[in-house]
Amino acid sequence: MNIQLNGIAASPGIAIAKAYQLVTPDLSFEKVTTENTEEEISRLEQALEVSRTELEKIKEHTENKLGEDHAAIFSAHLLILNDPELINPMKEKIETDKVIAATAVEEVSTMFIDMFENMDNEYMRERAADIKDVTKRVMAHILGVTFPNPALIDEEVVIIAEDLTPSDTAQLNREFVQGFATDIGGRTSHSAIMARSLEIPAVVGTKNITESVSQNDLIIIDGLEGNVIVHPTDEELATYREKQEAYAKQREEWAKLKDEPTITKDGAQVELAANIGTPDDVAGALHNGAEGVGLYRTEFLYMGKSELPSEEEQFEAYKSVLEQMGDKPVVVRTLDIGGDKELDYMDLPKELNPFLGFRAIRFCLENEDVFRPQLRALLRASAFGNLKIMFPMIATLEEFRRAKGILLDEKENLAAEGIKVAENIEVGIMVEIPSTAVTAAQFAKEVDFFSIGTNDLIQYTMAADRMNEQVSYLYQPYHPAILNLVNNVIEAAHKEGKWAGMCGEMAGDPIAIPILLGLGLDEFSMSATSILPARTQLSKLSKEQIASHKEELLAMSTTDEVVEFIDQLVNKA
Repeated sequence: MNIQLNGIAASPGIAIAKAYQLVTPDLSFEKVTTENTEEEISRLEQALEVSRTELEKIKEHTENKLGEDHAAIFSAHLLILNDPELINPMKEKIETDKVIAATAVEEVSTMFIDMFENMDNEYMRERAADIKDVTKRVMAHILGVTFPNPALIDEEVVIIAEDLTPSDTAQLNREFVQGFATDIGGRTSHSAIMARSLEIPAVVGTKNITESVSQNDLIIIDGLEGNVIVHPTDEELATYREKQEAYAKQREEWAKLKDEPTITKDGAQVELAANIGTPDDVAGALHNGAEGVGLYRTEFLYMGKSELPSEEEQFEAYKSVLEQMGDKPVVVRTLDIGGDKELDYMDLPKELNPFLGFRAIRFCLENEDVFRPQLRALLRASAFGNLKIMFPMIATLEEFRRAKGILLDEKENLAAEGIKVAENIEVGIMVEIPSTAVTAAQFAKEVDFFSIGTNDLIQYTMAADRMNEQVSYLYQPYHPAILNLVNNVIEAAHKEGKWAGMCGEMAGDPIAIPILLGLGLDEFSMSATSILPARTQLSKLSKEQIASHKEELLAMSTTDEVVEFIDQLVNKA
């Protein structure tokens, strides 16, 4: 039966392939006793061995595709599989209680999971989730049930899931995974950002794709419009194959601008930079014509590990990015954890409103033992490229002064140690809190640059959690309140002779780009795949023409008015 679903266009492109359902299989079984305990122990050992082989392959694939940081979670899972304190009790239970292997795995793992979940230490509680993941895999092999392994896919598919976790997306093989569709998520969710990094089409927030699709169903994913078609007709297949070809040709046209500067129709020049998460993302940024890195999210160095990365480990990562980018600017954001980003091994308090809580610079200022090694690593790496350092989640001038003071302190320490550090490193802030945007004139006197983080600025200004689908209608990038805050930041920067950039998803939004150009934004930083379309779009726009209507634009009352106005203005041009 032909089914049409609508969601959010999260990553551009058209994918046509069989469905691969990334859902946990049914692991129910009948608990029975057995006299043949040797056979059950053998069954357990075989399941453990198959699981180890799978995880080794997944770990290797992830290291090759996304680097060691992303692969760390699978190293932890392999340690669990080889832990005699977990495995031996399973074998003992089979021998002593004469239960089947499935019962032994379930009962022993449940005991450990309960024990870890009830511990006071957050890191230990998080280990419960790892044991659950590992023992589900082992159980599936004991029961002879297929366990989803996205890293081991060896044919063209589209992934169907409720959502994709970081470990899921880390495993996706671009060669075979043509795209994905999920029940939940938005344009700024982790899965959407990862899809754009992998350059695969994605539609998220369909609400019920998992219920509407069976394994191997033929699917069309339209990441341009946000549509999904299950069991397409021959006519729909033909239409979308044409659309797929047209998009491929469009990408070829965009590729011609890869090494060109970003210049508007009336000769104004702006910078198009890439948002990256790991050193491995630099190749994609350069391939897509990035003129710099506008946001290097360093938290990926810290996530999926069992301990903090060392200063040396961080230095090597930052150095790698700077060397790959040559003389192009690289804006590195210091550690931004909290909100939806947690560190398993840090015993952080559980908060009612984590997005408004102890996160980012607030955490770093209270944990200098974490903050200082990162700053030292960055300063040491600065000798190898064009580094700019940015502090996230700054709400007050005092916070910026404290953070910069610690940075300068470490710079002096390194000089005393005889370690080379670049002379003039620009130090700026992310503008993602309304109080900072409102008082940008005061900040502009002391910072070297602003980078507007719209993902959070919008949710804070509109008091609407961007992860909550029930209030997603309030996530409005073109709302007059947002535009006026953005304008205030840009004007404050320019008045002091500083530059203003934007590293939120809004920077690569085709509707927002003309508006931001007219407001005078200097640097647009976005997912790498958005750079060439943005360069093409900007080449057809007149900055002066849009800027001449700035006051009119800022006086609009609603998002719809802004969109209609800018559409007419651009199309008239």
